This record gives sequence, C-alpha cells and structure tokens, in this order.
Amino acid sequence: MASDRETLLSMGFDPARVDWALRATNGRGLQPAMDHLLAHEGEAVPASGGGSTAGASTTGVDEDEEADVAELGINAGGAEAKSIKCSICDKTFRNTALANFHAEKSGHDQFEESTDEIKPLTEDEKREKLAELREKMAAKRALKTEQDIQEAKEKEKIRRKQGNDMNKIKEELKAKEIIKEAQQRRQDKIDDAKARAAIRTQIEADKKARAEKAAREKALREGRPIVDALPAASSTAPPATPAASSSGAVSGKDFKDTRLQIRLASGGTPYVTTLPSDSTLHDVAEYVAAQTLSVSVDTVSFAQHFPRKTFTRAEFGKTLKELGLTPSAVGRTCVVSFYR
Repeated sequence: MASDRETLLSMGFDPARVDWALRATNGRGLQPAMDHLLAHEGEAVPASGGGSTAGASTTGVDEDEEADVAELGINAGGAEAKSIKCSICDKTFRNTALANFHAEKSGHDQFEESTDEIKPLTEDEKREKLAELREKMAAKRALKTEQDIQEAKEKEKIRRKQGNDMNKIKEELKAKEIIKEAQQRRQDKIDDAKARAAIRTQIEADKKARAEKAAREKALREGRPIVDALPAASSTAPPATPAASSSGAVSGKDFKDTRLQIRLASGGTPYVTTLPSDSTLHDVAEYVAAQTLSVSVDTVSFAQHFPRKTFTRAEFGKTLKELGLTPSAVGRTCVVSFYR
C-alpha cells in the first residue's frame, strides 16, 4: 500500500510542499494534507524547523492540548470528542486545523465537538479523491488557459486598431504634405517669374536710360539741340481713332489671373480654380496631381475643347498667358480636360 507521501508525490506535488503539508497536519492523513496543499498553494515553503511551528500555529493545538480537549469532552459529556462539527452546515472535521480552514472559506463561526469518528479513507476513496483533485486542477488550468487566450485576443485587437489608426493618420499627413509641397512649388515658380519680370523691366529701363544719355552726349558734342524722345514721338504719332483706341485697350489689358475649369476624362465633378496668368501649364499639372493623388505629373496631358486644341509636352513650360488661356473678358472660363 502506497503511503500518503507517495500518493501526493504521484499527483505531481512538489516534495518540499508535501513534507510541509504532512508536518503541518501532524500526519493525520491524505485528506488534511491535500487540503493544506490547496490552501497554501501560492505561499513559500518554510524552513524545516519552522514547518512544525507553522503547523502548530495553523492548527492552534498541539498533542497535549488535544489530550486536554479530549479529556474535557469526556468530562463534560461523558463521551470522548472525536471530531469537530459545524453547527451551520453540519459538516464534521477531523481536527481544528480543518475546522479553521472551513471557517475561513465559508465564513461559518459556530462549531461544536462531536463524538462522530471520521474513518480514514479507503484505497477506493483515496483514488476517487485523487481523481476529483486532478479534475479540479485540470479545470483550473483550462480556465486559466482560456483567460490567457481571451486576453491575448483583446490585446491583438487593440494592437490592430492602433496600427490602423496610425496608418490612417500617416496617409492623411502624407496627402497634406503632397498638397503643401505642390502649392509651395507653384508659389516658388510664381515668385521666380515675378522676380525675372522685375529684373527684365529694370534691364530695359537701364538700357533706355543709357541710350538717352548717349544721345544727349552725342548731341552736345555735335552742337545739336537736345530733343526729348517721348514728346517727339507723341507729337509725330497720328491721332488714334476711337475704334482703334477701344480695341487696343482691350487687347493690351493685362489680366493677372486666369480662371480654369478642369474636367477629368473619366468623368466626375470638374475642378474650378484660379491661377496667376504667369503660371505655366506644368503648374496646372501639379495642381491636378495634388487634387487626385493618384497620378504623376508626368502622366498628365491637356486638351482644350473650344477652340479644340491638344497641348504638347513642349508647351508645359509656357505660361497660361502665352498659351492664350488668359481670358479676354472677366468671367471667361477655360475648359481643360485631363487624361491619364
């Protein structure tokens, strides 16, 4: 017949914990030892010398005190007290340690001595108890495993949601950055065009001033009178007719902005925008690419419906004014189609 220690070891308990349980229960049997192992599962195993002390403090009674209790039971009731009974649930316990454990678990606080003797477990009862204990441990492990799996799933959901949110934020930032860069390039080109125009104007003014100065110096050297070029030119010019003046005013008017209506070849709502007349057709392509976010500037081509015309890649460097897209009257709309 296997001893209680061998039985507990075969159940998979640690030898040190088995020895502790047997010492703490004073070798009262398999059931008290198993109850002690379950009750102190997460606690550290005390030293060998402190095991008996812990057992004594847990039970709250040593062998001499048990003898005194037994003697008191005999003297009081005329019969020997062989167990402790819970007055609330009528469960009987072999010793005070098991009764204290029951009180901690159930909250019951009314106990009395009993003459009922708790017989030791038979081999069949030990096997049944062992099987029951193994089922409880297996159920506990399965529950812990299920909880771990569920917790891992929740963490994975949170991680995926955070990843999707981060990707969405990155895409939005990238789209805004593309639009911002396109607008900055367009503004830089406009500023460069304005700067070049100002330089050309200054160069022409300097050339004219030098020419006038040279003419004055030559006239002084030759002893001829100095004649102002502008009054002479204006005096010799024929008077302009009203029709010619009106036509010249319209054709020579400088429109600073051009209003464009850009329609995609694939359909959909057209884009309407206003760009400076000094902007190039390449600037318009960058605007379209920034709005659609699905094409490159190199894949954009334009065609004008009326008068019908298809613009070549060589014309992408020309301004809207040079291409004749600048309106000749306020409110004129230039319709431009987009092809991928």
